[in-house]
Amino acid sequence: MAAKKILMLVGDFVEDYEAMVPFQTLLAVGHEVHAVCPDKQAGDYVMTAIHDFEGQQTYTEKPGHRFGITHDFAKIDASAYDALLIPGGRAPEYLRLNPTVISLVQHFAQAKKPIAAVCHGAQILAAAKVLEGVRCSAYPACKPEVELAGGHYAEIAVTEAVTDKNFVTAPAWPAHPAWMAQFLALLGTKISL
Repeated sequence: MAAKKILMLVGDFVEDYEAMVPFQTLLAVGHEVHAVCPDKQAGDYVMTAIHDFEGQQTYTEKPGHRFGITHDFAKIDASAYDALLIPGGRAPEYLRLNPTVISLVQHFAQAKKPIAAVCHGAQILAAAKVLEGVRCSAYPACKPEVELAGGHYAEIAVTEAVTDKNFVTAPAWPAHPAWMAQFLALLGTKISL
């Protein structure tokens, strides 16, 4: 397997598991992952939030960890990356307002490079207008945004993921096994234990 170079977009209050688990999973199988955040440089960090499902009508939120930024956002060149990863949480809500973030996402979509988004990560895909005709899962509260962006919202179990073209999407962190397996397949990663 040839190692891939993956760009990961994070921001303050990214969902903890949705940042930490994919980052570590991709590194563990030999890929290179560059975690970036607008207005932050290598060595900075973002605060994460832990979202859980405890019986209320929506998730609860608790303080998470400091997640380290590995590369300077201002210096990234999208053409140097093979794939894009967008975790959820509250970060996508404000990251989608950044024109450079939108341009990055559009580059990956137009180049048909693999894009993995989970939970509220679909908010960035919708804002970038790259979901036209794409079957896309997300946290259920993002369904209107997916549909307004021309996507087809995939109503799947919280433990499932869906691949359509170069997009791999999932509703939330309980889908990590399915989401990461499908993303790794798009990357051409073969896993043998």
